[in-house]
Amino acid sequence: MPESQNQAASQRPLAGIRVIDIATYIAAPYCATIMAEFGAEVIKVEMPKVGDPCRRLGTVTDCGDTLVWLSEARNKKSVTLNLKSPEGVEMLKKLVAQADVLTENFQPGTLEGWGLGWDVLRAVNPQLVMLRVSGYGQTGPYSGKPGFGRIGNAFGGISFLAGEPDRPPATPGSATLADYMSGLYGALGVMMALRARDASGEGQEIDIGLYEPIFRILDELAPAYDKVGFIRQRMGAPTVNVCPHSHYETKDGRWVAIACTNDKIFARLAELMGHGDVAGDGKYGTIKQRDADRPGVDGMVTDWTKRHSQQEVVALCTEAEVPCGIVAAIDEIFEDPHYAARGNIARVNDSRAGEIAVPNVVPRLNGTPGGIDTLGPALGEHNAEVYGKLLGLGADELTRLEGDGVI
Repeated sequence: MPESQNQAASQRPLAGIRVIDIATYIAAPYCATIMAEFGAEVIKVEMPKVGDPCRRLGTVTDCGDTLVWLSEARNKKSVTLNLKSPEGVEMLKKLVAQADVLTENFQPGTLEGWGLGWDVLRAVNPQLVMLRVSGYGQTGPYSGKPGFGRIGNAFGGISFLAGEPDRPPATPGSATLADYMSGLYGALGVMMALRARDASGEGQEIDIGLYEPIFRILDELAPAYDKVGFIRQRMGAPTVNVCPHSHYETKDGRWVAIACTNDKIFARLAELMGHGDVAGDGKYGTIKQRDADRPGVDGMVTDWTKRHSQQEVVALCTEAEVPCGIVAAIDEIFEDPHYAARGNIARVNDSRAGEIAVPNVVPRLNGTPGGIDTLGPALGEHNAEVYGKLLGLGADELTRLEGDGVI
């Protein structure tokens, strides 16, 4: 990393925190990525010669690694280490002894089988914060079952709600939603655990099942079922409780999202569409009346939006104070002036892959912002730096370890 980038990272809020990331794919590694963006030193531990599967997930670049890897392994250092070998286990313990956080998302019992369970690592470093993400969590009758993002979405309850009423459940946007949500909640958990450690001096274990963050964001689904027995079904683009609140096609074949969350907003939309008589004391004046005739209400809105281009609909609704936005395809995102003004797309010049456009850092801190210093590293790129600095290993020992398949 260039010296100027080192200086920038040293001024970020998590500077001085060291994270050992032994996880794979997206879930727990995403937690480590967030921390890396805000200054933590993240050491990514990968299997020798094989590496994280994300290196082969998605669009392959000329450097051999995929865009998924380059984007999601940003700001990390890569070392190789065979955790199935006794010497590799001992080396990881030595790294953990000098770390603040360890992230993992192996199937429960895997680390214990390698002699690297929570009890062992806690004894090595009582101040360690350990994030564990798995399909169903570390406890419960399903804990031993494998799980991926699609399973998390399904078991968490969101897949059942995704899609059209007369069609099978659909993927809610991306099969990786549960992975990213788990990484996000994982980062929140790690921050709280580090804050607690400041007071107590002791680390702790954080246990997240992939499905749990999904279940947590399902608004009133649980209390509505428990209280009145309501089982929400698939509704397609519309949403429960309010109408019109959906996606509507425009004259130019694009789409807009319109959200009328109360009667006053609907009255403004009705007036805009030239149907002011249906609001207020009219047949669609209340949420209950509109909910009773969703096809009629949505049909009326669609008839209006199809007479205007996407940008015309957005402009007219904005002027009338009706919440409206484009349903953005990725080409529209790249062309949108608001994305540009906010700097939501970062272009990073990678030494191996050239210039890559990636989503920028979230959240935005005005005092101590995060940043993208490097994209995903080459496999084992930092072996000499990390093992030399932290474990005191010289070139000859590193050569031996590589020959023995330990690194």
